[in-house]
Amino acid sequence: MFQGKSFLKEIDFSKEELICLIDLAIHLKRLKKENIQHKYLMDKNIALIFEKTSTRTRAAFTTAAVDLGAHPEFLGPNDIQLGKKESISDTAKVLGRMFDGIEFRGYKQADVETLARDSGVPVWNGLTDEWHPTQMLADFMTIKEHFGRLKKLTLVYVGDGRNNVANSLLVTATILGMDVTIVSPEALQPTWEIQQLARKNALRSGSKISIRTDINAVANADIIYTDVWISMGEENQTAERINLLKPYQINKKLTDKILNREFIFMHCLPSFHDMNTKVMQQIKWDYNLEELEVTDEIFQSENSIVFEQAENRMHTIKAVMAATLGHLFFPSNLSN
Repeated sequence: MFQGKSFLKEIDFSKEELICLIDLAIHLKRLKKENIQHKYLMDKNIALIFEKTSTRTRAAFTTAAVDLGAHPEFLGPNDIQLGKKESISDTAKVLGRMFDGIEFRGYKQADVETLARDSGVPVWNGLTDEWHPTQMLADFMTIKEHFGRLKKLTLVYVGDGRNNVANSLLVTATILGMDVTIVSPEALQPTWEIQQLARKNALRSGSKISIRTDINAVANADIIYTDVWISMGEENQTAERINLLKPYQINKKLTDKILNREFIFMHCLPSFHDMNTKVMQQIKWDYNLEELEVTDEIFQSENSIVFEQAENRMHTIKAVMAATLGHLFFPSNLSN
């Protein structure tokens, strides 16, 4: 079902396939916790291409590859000629003859698509400006672990509704049949194309979609989710974005509106919730703010499961690599 297939964006996979990958990740997580080896990719070579810096994605791909018995090789922006002295296509053809699989974390979705088209090996999207599919598997795995299901839940995303995480959440939730609400200023709401894509998915899965500006829309949330206000490459828009998004901070006043007091808080990280980073020290100097998209009170609360979510990046990435690159036996207890 998966062998030889690339993992470039969520819409390339059906609901059943995404759930299968999530369930496989849960199974592989159990094996790791019980110290049971699962080296399905013995002696495979994995290229990890990073145009953008990363903590979770790099660590997750590296540890996942090693757990599976593969050999990961990090290729940073100063290590290869990707798009500079050598075209993406030519690089893909070279790497595909040396590596069994390729991860790409960068800017353009077109670049990861070219790598997949021309390398001849499975390619996995670690993040582009448009999509973040490996993050989505981790997110929905975490939700399924916590609630025991995905159906009849409402995910409310608050903040910049036009970034790659919001795009992916809206589209993936509607593939999986979960209700989803995007709460953001009008200028940062999902594009019409993304909304239409989500609505087509929702017609098939039965999920409900809402795009709102009013923060009172968080009332029905089972999951409240946010992301940073300023992504890499948007630093010149800092003042404008802070002014737009300050009313959308996840704080106690906002979470008090949530009817389900057992709600969970999620964030793909990194998060600017305290003063313990150089970025926030500069924000404090420039804008007199000590917290941005979420307050430390909520980030550190019992409702927050952000570090479980971060750990699950490794397990879901492992599932994607094992399924698309290995001759994998799917345990019979994997459920839909």
